Amino acid sequence: MITIILSCCPPSLRGYLTRWLIEVSTGVYVGRVNTRLREKIWAIIIEEVGSGRAIMTYPDQTKEQGFSILMHNHEWITIDLDGLQLIMRPISKRKTKTLKGWSRASRRRRARR
Repeated sequence: MITIILSCCPPSLRGYLTRWLIEVSTGVYVGRVNTRLREKIWAIIIEEVGSGRAIMTYPDQTKEQGFSILMHNHEWITIDLDGLQLIMRPISKRKTKTLKGWSRASRRRRARR
C-alpha cells in the first residue's frame, strides 16, 4: 500500500494518478501497486510536479519501521538514524547578525570599573 501526498501540483498529474490510486482527500492518494509501477509513478511525479511538493510512503521490509519515505521539493529532509528513517528540518542558511563593537551599556560598565 502506497500513500502519496501532493501540494501545488498541476491537474494533469492528479488525473494521471487516479488511474492506479484512489484520491481519499485533496492531494492525498492511496493504493496498492507493485514495485515496478511504484517506481514509474514516482519518476513521473518528479518530472511533472514542477515547483510543487510530493511525499510518498511505501512498505519496505528492509527497514526496521516497515516503510520508507521519499520526498521531492520539500523543506524537510529524510535522514537515516540507526536504521530508523526520520524527517528533519535542515538548519537554515541565514547569517546571524554580528554585533560590531561594544554596546553602550557595556562601555558604561567598563568605564565605571
